[in-house]
Amino acid sequence: MSRIGKKPVALPKGVTAEIKGQTIEVKGPKGARSFTATDDVTLSLEEGAVKVTPRGQSKRARQQWGMTRSMVENLTVGVSEGFKKELEIQGVGYRAQMQGKTLKLALGYSHDVNFETPEGVTITAPKQTEIVVEGIDQQLVGQVAANIREWRRPEPYKGKGIRYKGEVVFRKEGKKK
Repeated sequence: MSRIGKKPVALPKGVTAEIKGQTIEVKGPKGARSFTATDDVTLSLEEGAVKVTPRGQSKRARQQWGMTRSMVENLTVGVSEGFKKELEIQGVGYRAQMQGKTLKLALGYSHDVNFETPEGVTITAPKQTEIVVEGIDQQLVGQVAANIREWRRPEPYKGKGIRYKGEVVFRKEGKKK
């Protein structure tokens, strides 16, 4: 039995859900998102909550049960609160700034890196060493943050690079004479 799938997804105040066949559309103050579930599960709307139940006891149906419930919960959180990833930049001369919809990163290369903000995500740079990625799609927010981090991953000797806020970088000791 799926412990995650058993729990119904409560809809917060100001969020509405509409089910058409296997597709659920969730609307809230930050926008609207939809998700199409597989035929292995059934979606139903009961007393202000979305309930997911499996069709049968096959392994695939049980797998899709918990995954579908998690996806529906991510939709409701996204349209009500939104998702946020914070990045920190460490290193001498490393900095970030926004110019319109372009994030300009100075990361020790011979040129500045220009990162265009994709649709559905907002990027801000409150300080020169901080980047905040926000949006209603959890997967897209995480992917954009990973793409920014990819330009200069934290290196293990000095710890220079772009890291997630609170990320611990395993440090190595340098060569000894």
